[in-house]
This record gives sequence, C-alpha cells and structure tokens, in this order.
Amino acid sequence: MDTMLWPLKVVVAWVMVYIHKALTFIGMPDGPGVAWVLSIIGLTMVVRLLIMPLFVKQIRASRGMQLMQPELQALQAKYKDKKDPASRQKMQEETMALYAKHGTNPFSSCLPLLVQMPVFFALFRVLASLEAVAQGTYANHDSIGPLTAQLAADVQASSVFGAPLSASFMNSDDMTTKVVTVVMIIIMSATQWYTMAQLSMKNMPESAKNSDNPMMRSQRMMMTIMPIFFAFTGVQFQIGVLVYWVTTNLWTMGQQFFTIRNMPAPGSEAEKKHRARVNARRAAKGLPTLEEEEAAQRAAELAEQAGQRRQRVQPVRKDRQKRKAGSAVPTAPEEQREDEVGGVVEGFTADEEAAIEEIETNIVGLTPEEIARRRYEKRARQRQQRKNSSKKRRR
Repeated sequence: MDTMLWPLKVVVAWVMVYIHKALTFIGMPDGPGVAWVLSIIGLTMVVRLLIMPLFVKQIRASRGMQLMQPELQALQAKYKDKKDPASRQKMQEETMALYAKHGTNPFSSCLPLLVQMPVFFALFRVLASLEAVAQGTYANHDSIGPLTAQLAADVQASSVFGAPLSASFMNSDDMTTKVVTVVMIIIMSATQWYTMAQLSMKNMPESAKNSDNPMMRSQRMMMTIMPIFFAFTGVQFQIGVLVYWVTTNLWTMGQQFFTIRNMPAPGSEAEKKHRARVNARRAAKGLPTLEEEEAAQRAAELAEQAGQRRQRVQPVRKDRQKRKAGSAVPTAPEEQREDEVGGVVEGFTADEEAAIEEIETNIVGLTPEEIARRRYEKRARQRQQRKNSSKKRRR
C-alpha cells in the first residue's frame, strides 16, 4: 500500500512541511508544537480548495436529484408491475434520459468524499511512518519528500491537548490520548451527521420528503450509517488524521450552510426563508417583493401574448369565403371568427380570459365594477365593429 500511495505521500508531506515553514516565518515557534497541528489543518484547507469545483457539482447534482424525484416516482409507478426484460430495459433508458434532462447522476454527490479518500489514507500512512522516518529505518527512503528525520521527530512530538499526533486509541496506553480520541470521534460523527441532515432536510422540497422516495430513504440510511461507521473505525485513526477529518467536516458544514442559505433548492424550506430575507431587504429599500415582481413579469408576458392575438385582418370576399368553406382543410375557430366579423379579433380562450381578469384585479388593482364596465365597453365596440363590417359588405 505504501508503494501505491508513495507519490501522494510525498505531496502530503510537501504541503505540510511548507505550510509549517510559512507559519514559522510569520512568528510561530519552530520545532514540535502547534504549528504542525495547524499544518494538518492547512493541508485540509488546500485539499478542500482544490476540490471546490467538485463540491459545486455535488450541490447541483443533489438539487437535480431532488427536483427530478416526482418524475422518477411517476416513472417507477409506470413500470411497477412490468417485470419483463423489455420493460426493464425501457425503464432503464427512460431513467437515464431523466438524469440527462436534469443534468445529474446518482454518484455526483459522492465525488468530494471519493477524491479525499486517497489523501486521507496518504496522511494516515505518513503519520504512521513518522517513527520509522525519525529513526532512519523507513524502508528504502531516508525521508518522505521534504519530511526529513528531524522534521518527522518534531511532528511525532507535537500534540493536541496532550495527545501526540501520531498516536491512536488502539496503539496507546495513555489515558489523555484515549479521551482526546473519543472526544474527536464524537465531534467527527456529529458534524458528519449534521452536514448530511442539513442537505437532505433543509434543502429538499416537501414533495421529495415522502417516505416512498428512494432518495429520501437512502439519505436517512446514510445519516445513520456514516456516523456509526466513523465511530467504530475512528479508534484506528491517529490524532492527526482525526484533526484532518474534523476540519474537513467543519469546512463542509460551513460551505453547505452558505450554499443552502444563498442558493436554496426550489420549493424547499430554505428557499422560503431565503425569499423572506430578500423581501425584507427589498421592503427596506422601498422595492416590491419577489412575488410582486414575478407577478408583474407574468402580467407583462400575458399582455404581450394578448397583444399578439389582437391583429387586424383584411375583409374576405364572399367567393373566397365559399372556396374556404369547401376546402378539405378545416378552418381554425379563430379564423372562422375573423371571416365572419372581418375586423379586429377580440376573442380569447377561457384560460386567457381568467388570466386577464386576474391581472386586472391583482396587478392593475381594478374593482369588480370597473372590470365589468370595461368588459361591457369592449363588447359594445365589438358589436359596433360587426355592424360596420355588415354595412360595408352590403355596399
């Protein structure tokens, strides 16, 4: 394993050593001490910055998975009783098409964790090799990159609350080390649970929280399994590795808090709180709320669509009307009204009439009496236009 991880171990050692040099350059004490603990924290921050694009991809994939859940459940219900190979194949194809439509896949949310695992194991092996490097008995190497025997001895002598960085619960008889290990495992498990909880509960639409949702079931299962896994395996990790993992969990927790607060998933509890905060800021500036602005935009779109429908057409001669009437291609209802009236088209569908009434009531602010009067005047103009058109045809 050391042979496979050797290039990564050199990189980990290089980052730790040069962060330590930077810390001593700004005035922290050289040799064993807190600077080496901070170098492991610095290593964590470097790794997290490098995988930032993967975190953004993870958030987008998680959001896409949440938004596609209603469609995925409908697809599963569609093929629920179809067990033949053709139906299974068709369901698989439609599922993949659904993933492509929402720009996500089931494995994107695991990418940051998977990328960190090699670094995690490399740090584990670097800390495990400190004693051999310090004594000059480390395999065929005198050092791990820039981590020389003297520096390895300094790291080995550094501690967190009295627990050496290279010590673990299982290989130490020191009670201080055991207590510090247990406390850090508890912190590590709690932060791991919270990061998963805030992603699946606060940033998930209510429609996706159904217990029948496979994604919701898997999230709840992971929220239970992962802390238990770390609790049982953490006793094997050195204090330095636990420092790394607690730091990365705290980083993830803060990163997710910022993302959920400012870029929540549509329909989630976090989005409601986000809109409330934005509306409060807009109200303080004298601006309309987000809902009012969106309603105004919808009103403008409906008004534009209505304007496109109101178009003047030329009167149609009777011989052309007869030819159109005898044509094999049926005439659309709107075209029929234009032929009969020969003037301005004023007809709307029932949905459009309802939308216009909603705009006049909620956006323009007209009373029911004013709406009724405007509607009466419009119909009077239509009747007058029909009379004028009939007179022209008789002439």
